[in-house]
Amino acid sequence: MHILILGGNSDIGLAIARTYAEKEGASLTLASRDTGELERNASDLSIRYGVEVDTVRFDACDFDAHRDFYKQLENRPDGVVLAFGYNGDQERAQADAEEQRTIIETNFLGAASILRVVAEDFEVRANRDGESLFIIGLSSVAGERGRKANYVYGSSKAGLSAYLSGLRQRLAPQGIQVVTVKPGYVDTKMTAGMDLPGPLVLSPDKVARKTYSAWKRGKSVTYVTWYWRVIITLVKMVPERLFKRLEI
Repeated sequence: MHILILGGNSDIGLAIARTYAEKEGASLTLASRDTGELERNASDLSIRYGVEVDTVRFDACDFDAHRDFYKQLENRPDGVVLAFGYNGDQERAQADAEEQRTIIETNFLGAASILRVVAEDFEVRANRDGESLFIIGLSSVAGERGRKANYVYGSSKAGLSAYLSGLRQRLAPQGIQVVTVKPGYVDTKMTAGMDLPGPLVLSPDKVARKTYSAWKRGKSVTYVTWYWRVIITLVKMVPERLFKRLEI
């Protein structure tokens, strides 16, 4: 098994890479913009788990380069994990069009652009050779209902969740599994310095274990922990007239 990790320097992406290397002996391609950090992470994974790990530069917002990026991969992936993302700054995004655009381009347009290329390849290979292939997309509970605290980020993840849902339905006849992962707060570089509710914050390793478990069990969507499913259900039940007055 060979897995392509898009967002190979992210904390969750690396945790998922470690999990597949340990449990499946999977070889890996780590993809991200910072190739120096990628090389260090690849060396660590290779030494620790004895698997082949290669690296390649990938820019989520360089849409025109995505097809060539994928075509030039040395190893064709059996699974693709989309783990890149940009949280951004909500207040800044409200005043700065560039910040808003970066959030949406990274989390939604960038994801949709590369997944379109991956889906084309997977569909052909599954139809032609009957290969067992899968896509895992890291979305977010923030996409379940827009809140003033992070609605730009949340809307970009809502778009990604809808895209993955449609992709799952499209690729299901070919036996291609598409898993949507919706973590809540996770202790990563992206959330460093944020005032988060400690008991609700997950570790990247826990997200990775739950992601792996969801994939093994053939699940389509996972909220990682049961309490996030409950919280989101309650939040979505709040009437709009009351929701507008809440400070959440």
